[in-house]
Amino acid sequence: MQIQDLPYPDPGAPDARSGPRFLWWLFRNQLSGQLRSLAWGLLHFISVASLPFCVGAAVQAAVDRSGGRLAMAGGLMALACAGNAVGDTFLHRAAVTNWITAAARVQQLLGRKAATLGSALTRRVAAGEVVAVSTGDVEKIGWFVEALSRFTAAAVTIVLVCAGLVIYQPALGVVVAVGLPVLAIAVLPLLPRATRRADVQREKAGRATELASDTVAGLRVLRGIGGEDLFLDRYRRASQEVRHAAVRSARMWSLIAAIQVLLPGLLLITVVWYGVRLAREGRITVGELVTVYSSVMLLTYPIRHFEEIAMAYSFSRPSARRAAHVLSLERATDSGGSRAAGAPAGDLYDPATGLLAPAGRLTAVVCGDPDAAGRLAERLGGHASQQGTPVLLGGVPLDELPLDSAREAVLVQDKDPVLLSGTLRELLDVPASGAVGPREALDAAQCGDVLAALVQGSLGSDDPMDARITERGRSLSGGQRQRLALARSLVTDPEVLVLDEPTSAVDSHTEARIAQGLRGLRAGRTTVVFTSSPLLLDRADQVVFLHGDTVAVVGGHRELVRGEPRYRAVVTRETEDEAAPAGARVRRDEGLLPDDGVLPDDGVLRRLEEIEETA
Repeated sequence: MQIQDLPYPDPGAPDARSGPRFLWWLFRNQLSGQLRSLAWGLLHFISVASLPFCVGAAVQAAVDRSGGRLAMAGGLMALACAGNAVGDTFLHRAAVTNWITAAARVQQLLGRKAATLGSALTRRVAAGEVVAVSTGDVEKIGWFVEALSRFTAAAVTIVLVCAGLVIYQPALGVVVAVGLPVLAIAVLPLLPRATRRADVQREKAGRATELASDTVAGLRVLRGIGGEDLFLDRYRRASQEVRHAAVRSARMWSLIAAIQVLLPGLLLITVVWYGVRLAREGRITVGELVTVYSSVMLLTYPIRHFEEIAMAYSFSRPSARRAAHVLSLERATDSGGSRAAGAPAGDLYDPATGLLAPAGRLTAVVCGDPDAAGRLAERLGGHASQQGTPVLLGGVPLDELPLDSAREAVLVQDKDPVLLSGTLRELLDVPASGAVGPREALDAAQCGDVLAALVQGSLGSDDPMDARITERGRSLSGGQRQRLALARSLVTDPEVLVLDEPTSAVDSHTEARIAQGLRGLRAGRTTVVFTSSPLLLDRADQVVFLHGDTVAVVGGHRELVRGEPRYRAVVTRETEDEAAPAGARVRRDEGLLPDDGVLPDDGVLRRLEEIEETA
């Protein structure tokens, strides 16, 4: 795989049982690239290592006044220099290719996992951790994959040079052959402590990233309540903890680097001292001394790769562990998609709560707990965050459908939908049936003022469809973002559309028009709306009230307001005092409460009359 061939047609099925297993899986899937990098690395390092032998031969030829051997040594040196240049160039190219393709493979795997889990991902893994894995951790994993082949080439070169020196000059070769392995393993006792400090640093950095992500996401709210200073102080403390941890980690790595400089220097001094003694005794020639000395000098370069691979593995191991954790997550109700592709049709039924949304009708769902409403909306879309009984669509369990078919059948719009940056045309360019056009969807969602605001904020664009939307739509109000997200959902025209509080940030007049537009545009299609807005509830074909985790009552909005006190308390936002008995029982034929109902106080009655007039 070359960089220009990215992305991968299929990144594969990763071994996510542990971090080391994931790294080994990446290595096996890039074996051809690793072998190319190893081959070029061997050419590079062996060319570098052969230079001392050429220099030694040239020096000895000059001492012996042999012009032929001197010319041959010069030719070999030129050949070694050419091999060094070619090997280094293509080693760098192959290594960088391995780095980028490994990082791209991991990013594709993470993107596929995020698409599979949907909103359930951030319920099971902190958003900051997902951000850290998909950015910094991916880079560290790619670094280790890239450094592995270079380290292998360096290790093979050192073994070959040591063997060659023992054969070439046994007296000094044995010293080098014993000293170089000591240099390579001398820092191993320090690596566990360095790794622990690096882990602490990354853990604190992940918490700081998560805090920063949450702060930015809620900046508008924080400014509204004056809480930005509090969160800024929290992030400042978290960043200082990261700085202190980074300093402690850097101290350990600087100690390791110092040892990597000190010990080769000591070996070099030992070789020179012992070599001079042997030369004075006549046991070695000047050329042999120069060869061994130069070899030790140049071998400090490949030895550096031992330090690099140790650092790369130390940094990539926890990164790989976090990536493997995210990649090991599965859909809570996934049974492998055993049924044939094709979206079913029919009633939407949740056995766990008893919720039934008849096909082709607008069903409004009222929950006393907003979080419970969000979890139920995810279940209806097949994105449950916990194991449980699957939701049925036309009698078919959603978890038995292939993921694409399930999502084609049921679309869930979250309470806080995300708007990606780009033009409005790109925002509405989503998979759709083609039955609903962008203009129709925008009109139904009452986006007229949103279009005007986008045109006004875009330079040189008179067509609202070409107007730019900033990241997450931060330049728009909450209500404007909600309406654009609703228009995007309406364009898709799914068989079943589930909306979680789609108008919570919209004023009542606009909400009334949205309710009318939604009912008209979704006529004949199954729509489920989680809401407590009387304007939307009054437009629904049926209203389902959930008390706790089960369906308590089903009926029309006005019927439930009069006959179900618990429903009325949620819809009218009654306090406990307002919902308390006012004294007298009322008769059923008065149409206000059932036989066991209690007459509300005057304040609640006035609120009921206002709701009916508005509806």
